[in-house]
Amino acid sequence: MKILLLEDNKRLSNLITEALTQKNYKVDCFDNGKNALNAVHNGYDCFILDINVPGIDGLTLLKEIRVMDEKTPAIVISANVELETIKDAYNKGCDEYLKKPFYIYELELKLDKFCKKTKNTITLPENYIYNLDTEILYDENKEEIKLAKKEILLLNLLIKNIDKIVTFEHIEQYVWEGDLTTNENIRTLVKRLRKRLPKDTILSQVGVGYKLNIHQEGI
Repeated sequence: MKILLLEDNKRLSNLITEALTQKNYKVDCFDNGKNALNAVHNGYDCFILDINVPGIDGLTLLKEIRVMDEKTPAIVISANVELETIKDAYNKGCDEYLKKPFYIYELELKLDKFCKKTKNTITLPENYIYNLDTEILYDENKEEIKLAKKEILLLNLLIKNIDKIVTFEHIEQYVWEGDLTTNENIRTLVKRLRKRLPKDTILSQVGVGYKLNIHQEGI
């Protein structure tokens, strides 16, 4: 599981990173909210956000995240214990507010509660299976279908937004990780991924974007 950590206290950031890395989490650390915002589209399973950091504060960042991503869990960590701040954090979309100082074990429990995938596979049409942990696609005969990096990123993005249109802009930011591309390049990528999947698994809305045509719970 991939986590974005925003924490400008280097000692605490190192402690959290070391503890979570030992539990096989991948942690990307930021000490500046603006830099963290630029990385939001890199495919995270959970956000851990301090409030008082340089650049953009954690709550403003959380508000920006929720405009782009309504589902990915977010845990706010802060020494601020004022009721209005806590209420503001929940109103902006945090799933848990953890008051400093805290035991690392407390944070691990919150991650287990909010951020772990409840399923590690998703069933696609015609009994294709995609493993969310290994990012491997299997056909109906359980044979592996090789996917390129951008194909994996696009499929992950579509799965995170099942039955929702994913716009060209969102695909550009997520799959190209902030680099500029063209709608034609995106269409070409979608065409390649469609060839790996059963017919009509990816539906398009002309001029807007694409969505995955399946229904799943617990993703």
